[in-house]
Amino acid sequence: MVSTEAWRVEDKFSRYRPDNVVARINDDGSGAVSVDAETADLIDFAETLFSLSDGRFDITSGVLRRAWTFDGSDKVPGDDDVRELLDIVGWPRVTWQRPEISLPPGMQIDFGGIGKEYAVDRAARLIGDAIGDAPGPSCLVNFGGDLAVAGPARAPQGWQVGIESLSGDDKSAERRINLKAGALATSGDARRFVLRDGLRYSHILDPTTGWPVVGAPRSITVAADTCTEAGMLATLAMLKGHDAEGWLTEAGAQFWALR
Repeated sequence: MVSTEAWRVEDKFSRYRPDNVVARINDDGSGAVSVDAETADLIDFAETLFSLSDGRFDITSGVLRRAWTFDGSDKVPGDDDVRELLDIVGWPRVTWQRPEISLPPGMQIDFGGIGKEYAVDRAARLIGDAIGDAPGPSCLVNFGGDLAVAGPARAPQGWQVGIESLSGDDKSAERRINLKAGALATSGDARRFVLRDGLRYSHILDPTTGWPVVGAPRSITVAADTCTEAGMLATLAMLKGHDAEGWLTEAGAQFWALR
């Protein structure tokens, strides 16, 4: 049941599939595309994040991956390559009148910044509904480090979750957290980066410049009621760069930042 739901979300919203709603929206010749309520809700959420981030969370910025490949190599694109792609980046260029969306030629949307957290919450909700509120089984949903607790708290300490060390050693944790309820999401450059002349470029890109955000922590982990909320806060904080911790503190978030 849970795995079926996870694959459903993946199949429906992955940018890599040629036959889903994202592919229909991104098809240059499709014109206005009418979407279902679930897709419309995600687009509305993405639009909200665009506003909250002053334009730095932008689901049209996925095309920048044509210039950037964050594989640990030293490959940094040229200014002209990035500048050319910026011509097809920018949420305000999209026509969105629920339930119809229309993209200018060459533009694409990409739910990669919110899709995994949404899938975690969907899976946790299904498990929670199956378990109920009675004392008994507890479950931790873990999709690549984005987590949510389903069911009653695992007494007394909850689930023990480790924040990955900046050393990149899979066996070491910088910190351990006892998670009794809610969710955790992490954003960082531990595995996706470019290293050139001693300078580390994070995979968190600023769509207003096409270049990696400057001054952000190496890793931010946020706790919240849902994984979607935690992921939103972690990503928006990373986009704040030097001001990441201050912004999260002002927002009243529980977080752990590593620099």
